[in-house]
Amino acid sequence: MRYKPLNQEFYIRNRQNLVQEIEKDSVVIVTSNDEYPRCGDTTHPFRQNSDLLYLCGIDQEETCLALAPWHPNKDYREVLFIKNPSPEMITWFGHRLSKEQASAISGIQTVVFVEEMDSVLNNILFHSQHVYLHLPESSRSKNDFPTREVRLAEQLKKDYPLHSYHRLAPILNPLRAVKHPEELEALKKACDITAKAFRRAKAAVKPGMYEYEIEAELIYEMMKNGASGHSFAPICASGADTCILHYIKNDKMMQDGDLLLMDFGAEYANYAGDCSRTIPVNGHFTPRQQAVYDAVLSIYKDTIPKFKPGMTIHKINDFVFKRMDEELIKLGLYTAEDVKKQDPARPLFKKYYMHNTSHFIGLDVHDVGERDWVFQPGMVLSCEPGIYIAEEGIGVRIETDVVVAENPIDLFEGLDL
Repeated sequence: MRYKPLNQEFYIRNRQNLVQEIEKDSVVIVTSNDEYPRCGDTTHPFRQNSDLLYLCGIDQEETCLALAPWHPNKDYREVLFIKNPSPEMITWFGHRLSKEQASAISGIQTVVFVEEMDSVLNNILFHSQHVYLHLPESSRSKNDFPTREVRLAEQLKKDYPLHSYHRLAPILNPLRAVKHPEELEALKKACDITAKAFRRAKAAVKPGMYEYEIEAELIYEMMKNGASGHSFAPICASGADTCILHYIKNDKMMQDGDLLLMDFGAEYANYAGDCSRTIPVNGHFTPRQQAVYDAVLSIYKDTIPKFKPGMTIHKINDFVFKRMDEELIKLGLYTAEDVKKQDPARPLFKKYYMHNTSHFIGLDVHDVGERDWVFQPGMVLSCEPGIYIAEEGIGVRIETDVVVAENPIDLFEGLDL
């Protein structure tokens, strides 16, 4: 394993906090992610279900967790199902956790191989009235792919139709949103590795290089420092493509006079760093590029102190949108009079700043959390203003990760602004 799991007490505490919120005579069932086929008998790299990892720390495929705190048999109140590490499987695929190792990581005493899962779950469900399940759901997108979680829900409803089924997300998401000290340490490590990767990449940039060569510099430094890889598909966009928000081709030669916008992050212990920096390919901004960069930097610096308890993403956006008007007017892109006459449903700044300023960060780079949630100490969010002037081929974005506090903590403070 590339990283040391968070301490056992962290996972025990998370399970205790969760079961305090569920109805009496309930069971919580959370399963691992699928292994997705790539071709032939090979698979894409496995990435654990963040909810399962948060509750038990087991970072391997074919894992399932059942929490039934009212079960009459105390041995069945917490049950962890794991893959059987047979000698044949180890020969082909390498180390898998033993029951003892899984118990040491998770703090769960009853560890069972998945071959026995059906019979054990049958016993647990017999003594339960309510079933809490997690599905891959989000207020901003709908997942139509039949994941392992979806298939498990369908099978349980078929086999146990008289139980009452509930969504786990409304309970677990608010718990995950406030980060514990152990999580903040992992996030800080992810950000430190991300910062090292940026400095390496920045030192390599020069006209005539390809964007993918910069991507290679990023991933080299990340892997060298213990990251599992990128926390999302990295953006290395130069020239006119700095105005493409999710440009990930990274296949163009960088030209003298171009800007290079990098949006990337290292993943460490499954926690995500997320950083954006925009630099001139030849080391020198043109006057216009400098003016746009300074406008974004000014908004960025003004916004970070706003990440205090009591704020919301909506309030952060309102502040940034007002500042955006001020800076875009200074850049001559429209006038104050134009703003007075604008259609409120189609504000002028949206032509040059199309996205929101912030999202939650944690076990996922776009972590659980809603835009109207009130910030609490320990939440971690991005701060990423940007200005994109497509007709001039100038796109600038600057992004950091911020820990909510009375004095907000910039996890990339001082990183080559």
